[in-house]
Amino acid sequence: MWGIVPAAGSGTRIQPLAFSKELLPVGSRQDGETERPRAVSEYLLERMVLGGADKICFVIGPGKSDILDYYGGAYGNAPIAYVVQQRPGGLCDAIFRACPLIGPDEPVMVGLPDTVWFPDDALSRLPDDRLGFLLFPVERPALFDAVVTAQDGTVLEIQVKRADAASRWIWGAFKMPGRVLHALHDLWRERDRQDEYMGTLVNAWIARGGHAVGIPAGDAYVDVGTLHGYRSAITLLSGQEGG
Repeated sequence: MWGIVPAAGSGTRIQPLAFSKELLPVGSRQDGETERPRAVSEYLLERMVLGGADKICFVIGPGKSDILDYYGGAYGNAPIAYVVQQRPGGLCDAIFRACPLIGPDEPVMVGLPDTVWFPDDALSRLPDDRLGFLLFPVERPALFDAVVTAQDGTVLEIQVKRADAASRWIWGAFKMPGRVLHALHDLWRERDRQDEYMGTLVNAWIARGGHAVGIPAGDAYVDVGTLHGYRSAITLLSGQEGG
């Protein structure tokens, strides 16, 4: 199973930094008997591995070789591949850069490397045989992509950063078979690569008969891409450690 980590963005909301935003120290980890700072993206990689990923693909920009230097060729037992998004082109463009690596029968999960969320094993609750979104409750869904579902979990609409969001549940990660990833890629190209956000593309896919489910298995979600989010992540992690 592949885990795709789109890490090509410049992180303008939290700059200036002397390094890629995905390496921002948030919390700590144990290295033997030594406690060391932990890069924010390590939380996503840890959760992907817990969810079953045995291969990781980082999508990076040309100036983000520090991510390669930090992680090298593997995270634990999961080998890491790197592909390059030459110019900023949005989340869809970044994710689809990994398509040449992924076979139609391989499950693939996608998450955002500047987020921290719990429970850490939530990705394992998503199905392997269809597009499934891991949903989290938030107080301000207008800042994210709110997911409207039917009672059985079928996704009806993804509302991308809408002030009148009809759901307080947002997606924080998603999973699908490789064939669905390639079908979405084909649709994106058919639509002249105009979809920047995954939500608008999935809405078009659903309108054509595609099926997706939302799984409300998340408890807490923080976007660490702003100073406010960074402070919230520290508070969240302190509470988890205290618990």
